[in-house]
Amino acid sequence: MKLSAMRTLLVERGIQLSKSLGQNFLHDAHQLDRIVAAAELTKSDKVLEIGPGLGPLTELLLARAGEVLAIEKDARLVEVLRERLDRKAEVGNPNVEVRNNSAWRNPRFALLHDDALEFIRREPRDWVDWKLVANLPYSVASPILVELAQSPQRPDRMVVTLQLEVAQRLMAQAGEDDYGVLTLLVQLDYEPRGWFKIPATCFFPSPDVDSACVTLVRRETPLLAQEQRAAFVKIVKRAFSQRRKMMLKLLKQDWPADILEQAFAELNIQPRERAEKLSLVQFVELTRKLMQVGK
Repeated sequence: MKLSAMRTLLVERGIQLSKSLGQNFLHDAHQLDRIVAAAELTKSDKVLEIGPGLGPLTELLLARAGEVLAIEKDARLVEVLRERLDRKAEVGNPNVEVRNNSAWRNPRFALLHDDALEFIRREPRDWVDWKLVANLPYSVASPILVELAQSPQRPDRMVVTLQLEVAQRLMAQAGEDDYGVLTLLVQLDYEPRGWFKIPATCFFPSPDVDSACVTLVRRETPLLAQEQRAAFVKIVKRAFSQRRKMMLKLLKQDWPADILEQAFAELNIQPRERAEKLSLVQFVELTRKLMQVGK
């Protein structure tokens, strides 16, 4: 969908985009193609798209995947997207199927008017065979990723466009400035496979910051058992609650000092170490050790 067509459609419908909803629509065809390529879609894939907006990415997903579920919070955009797909179906677009004269009711595509984060929390689903491919609204990108990553039935792959600084946190490694809670909560179950920057000029309206598309692939073997995950989250959040303080001192708010000191010694973690210096593997080992010693 070209920028000129996007502008015209919004003007015709009298739609003023909301900054609070993160409504910055990606219109650059090259960048959209790169996102779809990163998803490595086949006709057997099921795709979750959050925030489809006017549907430029949706159309590409329908062309490559077997099934698409799109969730849009803005009722005005839900109506526009339904109408756009209906018109394309009427003129014989091969990527849009018709059922009961309505493209959005076809068996390969479902469009929901809902708050995506609330939907994911309210209606737990088995996303194991799904891929998340979306230009996520900046305001809810992090909580959506964490919610899906921590689900027992998490998606196979997540290819998401979000604010550049959030992308950098997702890709970060121990010792880097961007390394923190978000890094660890997502990387516990996903391996970062690559990313590319998307300039602000590729969006309408142009956001105040640059964006990036990140590819996250679910780990074949979980690093922790399901019953250990709550402890991992608790440890990570407490350890980073005050980045400049010693991790051991912070964790004493939740764990007995003698158990902590024993675990640190057995794992060769220095008593004065800060959380930002510990790798994902070390946090995983610390979680296992604390649960073992604390029994």
